[in-house]
Amino acid sequence: MERAAVFDVDGTLVDTNHLHVTAWWEAFRQAGHRVPMHAVHRAVGLPSSDLVARLLGEDRDKDRDGELSAAHKALYGQYFDRLPALPDAGRLLGRLHRDGWRVVLATSASGAELSALRRAIDADEAITATASADDVEEGKPAAEPVEHALELAGVSAEHAVFVGDTVWDMRAGSRAGVRCVGVLCGGIPRADLVEAGADTVYDDPAHLLASLPDSPLA
Repeated sequence: MERAAVFDVDGTLVDTNHLHVTAWWEAFRQAGHRVPMHAVHRAVGLPSSDLVARLLGEDRDKDRDGELSAAHKALYGQYFDRLPALPDAGRLLGRLHRDGWRVVLATSASGAELSALRRAIDADEAITATASADDVEEGKPAAEPVEHALELAGVSAEHAVFVGDTVWDMRAGSRAGVRCVGVLCGGIPRADLVEAGADTVYDDPAHLLASLPDSPLA
């Protein structure tokens, strides 16, 4: 029986959430907006347009959304050559691949950003496919990114597990009908992940790897 292990990337496999927070905070600051970093952190994981809408509200000047997204992209791009993988992220994907899982990434990243993330993980031989922002019309928390990942893997929802670090991940996985596993390394509290749909929660990829025999990915 084919099985799919679907992974979010930012904050789940690569330690980038706080880099995104810093880049978004600076982008907002340059545009004259005072947005607290803790608010930005809670919005990380949403598509750029949804993140801006959540933080600035519907009465903002929507014509400037593109400028904010471009500024964030440029600021975050300064880190592409040194994005840090989380402990044992690559080993976890390799182990699942050897155990017969089809490993698929489901991420809002694309292009050069996605390439930088994959270099950081350094486990291309274990990755069956990648569902990127270019492949879907709606990002998380919509189910479409996870559903597309399952299509790429050729696996039904009941034979898949989705691993992520944000409430948006857990909601997307739950809406797609897959079992959800949360990780705390993105900085979101355990209770929030569970409330959003996580069946189980681990500290980080290393903790999940060490706990595989007793996990949903056994």
